Amino acid sequence: MKPKIIVCGLGNTGYRVFSLLRQQGAHVVGISSQPIDEEHVVVGDLRSPDVLVQAGIHDASALLLMTSDDALNLAILTQARVLNPRIRIINRLLNTGLGSRLDQTLSYHVSMSVSALSGPIFAFAALGNTAIGQIDLMGHNWPMYEECIDANHPWNGMVLRHLWENRDRMLIYYQAAGQKVDLVSAVLQDHQLAVGDRLIIATRPSPSRMQRLTWERRIRSFLAGLRQFRRQSQAALAITLVLFFLITAATLIYISVNFNIAIADALYFTVGMLTGAGGHEEVAEQAPVAIKVFTAIMMLVGAGVIGVFYALLNDLVLGTHFHQVWNAVQLPQRHHYIVCGLGGVGFQIARQLKLGGHDVVVIERDAQGRFVNSIRALKIPVILGDASLPDTLKEARITTAAGLLAVTSYDTGNLEIALAAKSLAHQLPIVVRNQDPNFARQVQQVFEFEQVMSPTELAAPSFAAAALGGQVLGSGITGQSLWVALGALITPGHAFFGKRVTDIAQEADLVPLYIQTPQGALHGFDLFSHTLDNQDVLYLTIPANKLEELWRTVPSQVSTR
Repeated sequence: MKPKIIVCGLGNTGYRVFSLLRQQGAHVVGISSQPIDEEHVVVGDLRSPDVLVQAGIHDASALLLMTSDDALNLAILTQARVLNPRIRIINRLLNTGLGSRLDQTLSYHVSMSVSALSGPIFAFAALGNTAIGQIDLMGHNWPMYEECIDANHPWNGMVLRHLWENRDRMLIYYQAAGQKVDLVSAVLQDHQLAVGDRLIIATRPSPSRMQRLTWERRIRSFLAGLRQFRRQSQAALAITLVLFFLITAATLIYISVNFNIAIADALYFTVGMLTGAGGHEEVAEQAPVAIKVFTAIMMLVGAGVIGVFYALLNDLVLGTHFHQVWNAVQLPQRHHYIVCGLGGVGFQIARQLKLGGHDVVVIERDAQGRFVNSIRALKIPVILGDASLPDTLKEARITTAAGLLAVTSYDTGNLEIALAAKSLAHQLPIVVRNQDPNFARQVQQVFEFEQVMSPTELAAPSFAAAALGGQVLGSGITGQSLWVALGALITPGHAFFGKRVTDIAQEADLVPLYIQTPQGALHGFDLFSHTLDNQDVLYLTIPANKLEELWRTVPSQVSTR
């Protein structure tokens, strides 16, 4: 009998994962807090022990916590572990730091984040790549693409062997049209791609394009900062000029009345009078009555001018004006990417683009947002404002940008931002976030955006694959088939120990990606002749509906990396 999987929380993401698992033939039960017209769903309080028992917590192999509330997921986790201490838990958490600590503390616990899974894919899309997912190989995120072979496809009629030989490209999964053949057999038999075939490939990420700051770029940034500083400091400059005029005029008046007063004494008294500090009062005490009246008036005027001067200076240095000036210095002039919305997805996108060596500008409405300080720590400029306003987009230099991503938490807000951006820069590639995958396709078709993607749709396969077992490095869907990428540590007790990779691949319908041996990594055709030995790590892809057999044979041999 197949192990039971419980999906707790059937929101957008939870229901998508629930449907995927059922589609793969898994024995899955859902728990929903709201009535839902679906079979194998228990309705009730997600934290209730009675509800968990009714769902079969005692004999379940895995529990997915899919609500968007970290605190609620933690409450369900503790209750579930009391009822079944050995159950495998896949925990959806926004707080990735907390997730990492839970993974280290609890056994059979895997934390995952929708934003961490989908963010890099949005970044790949902004770069002009229609990625469908990512896979973690050799310490890098490789973007994955699906190639559907048609009559006009450049690979139509190409021998698969030629694609397999390319070290910068990995064949992840293959589905032949009209016949049943595994990828390894197709490669060895010089199979040719035909119309209707489907291929999932991963490409090596391009080297970092981090550019050194040239003197020309430094000067441009400095001049941009000066222009921004001039705009922001006009009021402060005006009140400063007024203050200097008052000091100069009063000093000259005191000297003209009494030529015996030194210039330094007159200046000292004037500054002390205007600031309220006092000093050298004899300058006014020995003067005529008119000068004393003038001094009294200057004291009142000086108090007001000095107060305004200090207020403007404080706002210029310590307030938002300083950040705006600093942003102007940091803002790239051209070929940058604008990320609108600094939630979990926006942060992951900006981080991925920055790590890839690309210039990034973030627009965020909330100055107290959770990720504002984190993104500034990455030296990414943040513009505080409404991204749907043309002035804000112009401040981000949208006309010279390489692309824009509208990824706030509000679908209508993202659409408004995208349309505003399109009106200012007609040819700008725009990637839009939308929660409803069906509506996303319609929006992309009607408004002709570069990509309209749903984080739920992108992340759901990874959650489903994790529920089926193993340390998942990547996952995806080809047609109606869910496949999983993982790493298997070979030990003397492993079912694959002492076998050739070619024989294993053909028997188990898996695709070997590469092997990490104590002597080094094996790729390409070197894989096929290798006999698996102790401490080898075989990285592979396998259909998700066959994972059960793999774990039953070797339940604890998956590499934790």
